[in-house]
Amino acid sequence: MSSIVTFIGWHDSGKTTLAAGVVTELKKLGYRVAVIKSSNDSGITFDTPGTDTYKHRQAGADSVLLVAPDQMVLQTGNSDLSLRTLAHRYFPDVDIVIGEGFKTARKTAKIEVCRNIDQHLRQEVHGVIAVATDLENVAGDYVFRLDEAREIAAFLEKRFLLCKGQWREVTALLVNGNKIPIKAYIQEALAGTVHGFVKTLKLNEDIEEIELRIKINKKPESAPPRR
Repeated sequence: MSSIVTFIGWHDSGKTTLAAGVVTELKKLGYRVAVIKSSNDSGITFDTPGTDTYKHRQAGADSVLLVAPDQMVLQTGNSDLSLRTLAHRYFPDVDIVIGEGFKTARKTAKIEVCRNIDQHLRQEVHGVIAVATDLENVAGDYVFRLDEAREIAAFLEKRFLLCKGQWREVTALLVNGNKIPIKAYIQEALAGTVHGFVKTLKLNEDIEEIELRIKINKKPESAPPRR
């Protein structure tokens, strides 16, 4: 499953420029990278009035997926899913997901981008593993300059991506859209059970990945007896 790191910082701190630079360096290293950006702006449109997808959205479609020869574009409503859930739902096959924003994301590694000594976020949020800044005398185990995208990419590679000989997550459990952390032995047990069942179906193909979705049908509440 994908590793997740998000860049946090105040507006105009340079998050986007630095994060984009890190993406470029990770791609040079041969990794598959996805990006999820958080925005406080509402009403952002990626469509043009008169296009087919625009007509479908105006008609009331909850989600619209455009499939073109060179790309796919998904438009859907905001369901308030966490960064980790978004990453595992939409980008399960990349090596690392780079976030921008999401400073309150729980159990997520963060790199703070800071230009003002009075606007440090690491005292307010959890999970800051490094700081990128042009300020002098910033204390911390991992402090980078704003122009050190290559060094930050190497840091992320060493910390999250070089896992040869180490165990990696093989099973992801999402309940009501939220990713639930499960221990390694439970992941192995779930994977083995489902894999064993699928093998009994004798499919004529090699099994590399299995996706299982379970919809719980609740029984309707019985009406109270009439008097």
